[in-house]
Amino acid sequence: MSAPVAPLPTARAEGAATDPARMTAAEAAAALAAGTLSAEELARAALDRIARFDARLRAVVWLEPDLLLARAREADKAMRPGRLHGLLLGVKDMIDTADMPTQHNSPLHVGHRPGQDAAVVAVARAEGALIAAKLDTHEFASGGRLPAARNPHDPACTPGGSSSGSGAAVAAGFVPLALGTQTGGSVLRPASFCGVFGMKATWGVVSQEGAKLYSVSLDTLGWYGRSVADLALMAEAVRAVDRPVGRRESLEGARIGLCRTPWWDGAEPAMQAATEQAATRLREAGARVEPFELPAGFEALNDVQNRLMRGEGRAAFLADYLRQPHLLHQDFRDRVEDRDAIGLAGVRAAQDFCAACRPRFDAAMAGWDALLVPGALGEAPRSHATTGNPMFQRAWTALHVPCIGLPGFVGPNGLPLGVQLIGPRHGDAALLELAAAAAEALGAPAVDPVDPA
Repeated sequence: MSAPVAPLPTARAEGAATDPARMTAAEAAAALAAGTLSAEELARAALDRIARFDARLRAVVWLEPDLLLARAREADKAMRPGRLHGLLLGVKDMIDTADMPTQHNSPLHVGHRPGQDAAVVAVARAEGALIAAKLDTHEFASGGRLPAARNPHDPACTPGGSSSGSGAAVAAGFVPLALGTQTGGSVLRPASFCGVFGMKATWGVVSQEGAKLYSVSLDTLGWYGRSVADLALMAEAVRAVDRPVGRRESLEGARIGLCRTPWWDGAEPAMQAATEQAATRLREAGARVEPFELPAGFEALNDVQNRLMRGEGRAAFLADYLRQPHLLHQDFRDRVEDRDAIGLAGVRAAQDFCAACRPRFDAAMAGWDALLVPGALGEAPRSHATTGNPMFQRAWTALHVPCIGLPGFVGPNGLPLGVQLIGPRHGDAALLELAAAAAEALGAPAVDPVDPA
């Protein structure tokens, strides 16, 4: 590949591990436990960054500084055990929070106050997390109105969608952790565009209760951090893994499939080069990296996933269509009216196709630890009229498998390029362990927050 691709600058700022604004979630958790950092100090550092940069990035849609500081002081007094004690968590604004509005970037829900937290938020609070802010999203995390959030690496570019604000907020150091969701490519695409670590868990291992339903067969919780250790911390807290995530000392013995996928030709040359370079680095670190072909027929998965998503969306938006159609974006009215002519038979066929592919993928993955695939088509588009194409996420979402996005490269426009590791269903813990070793091999075990120009 001749496309100019550079390694991601990995030299962390001097003192990053002790500067609250630049700590990863795992570093902050260790400092909080040791008593060398207070939750209030962490909150004040985050509020300072938000005050400095969010007028330009527009990632935050709801913030109550006094409430956050009060909660931080309470946490410093309580010091109750919890995996996320004192850590700040941003929440995508289609996931319910009892003490903040959940507005879905929709005129139908301006000022809407849910009666209780979404299940994942309730679990995070019980583990000691401080809900810092609500973060921007595509309307209903589905379509319609575009997010206002900007990419911290270049505010002229999209941070991706629909978890736009979550990816941007972690990249800019507003929060060390943020929740997102993925129905098509809404966690892993922003991870690649924003140069952060992202994880989509195995479908169904984290409750979607209290998060706006779009496609019952596809909607999956995910999260962002600035290291794999951050992702593991959240995975353990929300019980996306059934055992503690251990430490894999090296990639020796790992078998990784370089899966160019049926959509490889759609990737920009720089992303193709980044994926090939990632394979080389993993191989040099001791992994056995070999070509991997998806089973026959899987080339239809992207189109089937899209039909399933749009078909199941009919039910998701019916109530708003009947109650307040004048406030519902035409995009959603089209889905309720089935303008794509999918029909119930089409939904059933899509459900059956995806269901049949899953055990075939399980069988194909026997003997492999993970697949290496592109993180997106390329660098973030220089536009606010698109959030990018989910071509390299759709199939994995349909297969219900865990995915981890790793930063590691910079493209010809100076923007991040990330890759993905794909694991077998319910192999989240093993995938996290492999991802941590892979991040070391890629030269980016952690990333610093970006100071937007």
